[in-house]
Amino acid sequence: MLSRINISRIFNLFHSRNIKTSACALSDSLFVHRDSSENNADTPFEFTPENKKRADAIMAIYPEGHKRAAVIPLLDLAQRQHGWLPISAMHKVAQILDMPRMRVYEVATFYTMFMRNPTGKYHVQVCTTTPCWLRGSDEIMKCIKSKLHLEVGQTTEDGLFTLSEVECLGACVNAPMVQINDNYYEDLTVKDTEEILDELKEGKVPKPGPRSGRYAAEPAGKLTSLTEEPPGPGVGVRSDL
Repeated sequence: MLSRINISRIFNLFHSRNIKTSACALSDSLFVHRDSSENNADTPFEFTPENKKRADAIMAIYPEGHKRAAVIPLLDLAQRQHGWLPISAMHKVAQILDMPRMRVYEVATFYTMFMRNPTGKYHVQVCTTTPCWLRGSDEIMKCIKSKLHLEVGQTTEDGLFTLSEVECLGACVNAPMVQINDNYYEDLTVKDTEEILDELKEGKVPKPGPRSGRYAAEPAGKLTSLTEEPPGPGVGVRSDL
């Protein structure tokens, strides 16, 4: 067993070392709510008649006793109606689903898809995870910052654009890419990015998808498999089977 002296030496040695850790990367928004003039419990929010019908249709999918499972789609519906998700919309969803407000807060703060502060008309989400980074996402991010004159987490003065840095959006084979509202723009170059932003400023909706000319996620060059007719049944099978 270690003596008290040895334990003391180990303790002192450990605490005398200059141990450093890397910075912890967090979301660009607070997990906790802070009341503001635009976002507080008195911020007006009611589902439109059309969205009330949609909410009823969503809840009808879930069996009796499990309606609370509709919290994510109802929060998404509220966000699409309002443009972002104020705390008053969370309260409305809690009321409709008859669940504690805290449970709704937990969902809204966990998923980064929920924007809990005023957001621009176009939410530009830049993926900077490894595949996109290897394919030049740094240049895409730099281009957007320069062209829109804003940093990550900020919104342009005209309220058109909000910029976010996000984790993998699942389009790795088409890296680098960005998501703007519900549309994916893939195989991007700096020139492509500038053209997309210019079209959005003009009120147009740029054609989503790859900008390289490929249809979807097929190889960027020539096919590497299925390049000839496959053999018929039984080819290569043992003769004794």
